[in-house]
Amino acid sequence: MAALGCTQGPQAPSSQATPPEQRIQSRQISGLFRPGESLYHLFKRHGLSMAELLSLRDAAKGVFNLRRLRAGMPYSLLLDARGALQSFRCEIDADTYLEARRQPQGGFKVRRERYRYQRRISHMAGIIQSNLVESMKDIVLAVELSEIFAWQVDFNTDLRRGDTWRLVVEGLYLDGKFRRWGRILSAELSNNGRIYRAYWYEDPQGRYSGYYDEQGASLRRAFLKAPLSFKRISSGFSRRRFHPILKIYRPHLGVDYAAPKGTPVSAAGDGVVVFAGYKGQNGNLVIIKHPNGYRTYYGHLWKFARGIRKGRRVKQGQVIGYVGSTGLATGPHLDYRVKRNGRFINPLAMKLPPARRLPRRLMSSFKALRLAMDERLASITLPGKQG
Repeated sequence: MAALGCTQGPQAPSSQATPPEQRIQSRQISGLFRPGESLYHLFKRHGLSMAELLSLRDAAKGVFNLRRLRAGMPYSLLLDARGALQSFRCEIDADTYLEARRQPQGGFKVRRERYRYQRRISHMAGIIQSNLVESMKDIVLAVELSEIFAWQVDFNTDLRRGDTWRLVVEGLYLDGKFRRWGRILSAELSNNGRIYRAYWYEDPQGRYSGYYDEQGASLRRAFLKAPLSFKRISSGFSRRRFHPILKIYRPHLGVDYAAPKGTPVSAAGDGVVVFAGYKGQNGNLVIIKHPNGYRTYYGHLWKFARGIRKGRRVKQGQVIGYVGSTGLATGPHLDYRVKRNGRFINPLAMKLPPARRLPRRLMSSFKALRLAMDERLASITLPGKQG
């Protein structure tokens, strides 16, 4: 009987037939790292050689620390017919991946590469009914937009029903499939009758990268309007407020932001931590000293962020702690205060100049970019409205 799969004609001797194990196709295994799973556990789960694991670790030295692989990272393994590892690939973050390939001479070659995304410009718009996240239906974009206008608008208190937004944003695609949103190129926010616009601009030397308004002034200020996002004010700045626990009237020289326990709290501006510890009725408190006689206070924290201690330099927007209810507090909230030259001032009434303006030599190229983006923004139709 002729062997299956043979063509007509002279038959090869049976001793030359391809062994069954070599006729088995290579196979690929894909998945996500499980909680608490290391590369060792992954190899063990799939029955892979520990010798190959050691070879892979040696090859990865100086490229990437394989101990940093963690739960949720997507991976793929390519095995040959005998179950030997031919390649390993793992997504490190949204922009980069790690790839190891077996070499003909033995061992693996490991490299860390950036994804080569295809960039497509998208237009979108929305009308705010309750909050920014609800209207955008994308928390990543909502956070990005709130950070762009964080120095002009307090998204905790300033948004109104009927406010609108428009975006020109990059969509990042891989092999024709949408992966994630890229940079917001321009944005327009209509808030309580006032229009705010932002344009991403980057000069050839990269010295003036950032968001600017129509006149080329940076949107970045010395202080954020609020040290946390998408929360509500439960108590404002007052020289005479009735305390809910003490049942007496006394000054409340800050703003209370009600937020769930564990909500991240960010430094309102660049500075140095001068106090981080427990302080009486304030509970866990961080005090940051800023230039020009400013200090900011963050009270009732649940806990401090890692590394936050006296003498530590912090950057604007850096997480310094998490909302709690330590000290004299009826529930989880942040007591945020600002002192200027030894006197507490209302954080909601602070007016600070822009950080910088584009130099005159760059204004021509900036205006050309602004005009192009204005045309795009004007072409975007709001939901439910015909342009």
